[in-house]
Amino acid sequence: MWRQLALVFLFWSVGAGVGQAALPADAVALREATDPALQAQLEERLDALHLGQSVEAGQLSVALVDVTDPDQPRLAEVNGDAMLYAASLPKIAILLAAFQRVDEGALTLDDETRDLMTRMIRNSSNTAATAMIGKVGRDYINELLRSPRYRLYDESLNGGLWVGKEYGRGSAYQRDPLHHLSHGATAFQVARFYYLLEKGELVSPQSSREMKRILGEPAISHKFVGGLLAEAPQAQIYRKSGSWRDWHADSAIVEHDGRTYIAVGLAQNPSGGEWLKRLIVELDGLIMDAPLRTAGLESVSAR
Repeated sequence: MWRQLALVFLFWSVGAGVGQAALPADAVALREATDPALQAQLEERLDALHLGQSVEAGQLSVALVDVTDPDQPRLAEVNGDAMLYAASLPKIAILLAAFQRVDEGALTLDDETRDLMTRMIRNSSNTAATAMIGKVGRDYINELLRSPRYRLYDESLNGGLWVGKEYGRGSAYQRDPLHHLSHGATAFQVARFYYLLEKGELVSPQSSREMKRILGEPAISHKFVGGLLAEAPQAQIYRKSGSWRDWHADSAIVEHDGRTYIAVGLAQNPSGGEWLKRLIVELDGLIMDAPLRTAGLESVSAR
């Protein structure tokens, strides 16, 4: 039954788009890149981790995208369009908004701003995030996320990335229209963010490279970082995570022995952090065990 849940969200997305603007071309391309073999393997690994019932209950969302050849991505997801509270993960939206402001000439990328963004991402500093919201303009962030250029929050996709509250005490200033969350995300839209980043399509190729650099060298070793580096210390991880009470989230671009993939996990369970720590090892295995596909080359065996 839980395997059908991803299809329910897919059909909901298609139906919700009736009468609205067509989905962004990259979103259509990414969703059409669903790989049946990878999808089946993902479901098998989730069952092996005893997480199938949690998926069925809506407590876990996962997106996995092989972007070793970014022009030929392979997608697998469960509950990809389910929007959950994501704590600090949506700080990546603040990062995007800041670089967009820099590109517009409305914000200077000086040492102070660069330091704030780095601490906001690598150390998940709430103080730095709130300072960056002030620099960027709190209304601007969600306007950008909903803009025709990005549509990283889109009703046709059941929402997506959202920042409607400063990271600290106080009330939300703008909850998302569909789910009334202050800080939210869907696994698919977060995967889209990283897919656009990897292709150099967030702001500009140069800005995408700068954002990816800031996402590197994570200072907090838990969830995806703790799980993967214990098994594959040579892997490079560009990530942003989040946790608050029972909500746990992690997201990353991973580069490992010639492979590159995007992994996103959102969980609502007291054990969610441990789930994600175990999950990333399985996701890495799925990518590393698949035939290597790179642009202009024939598929070759990884092992």
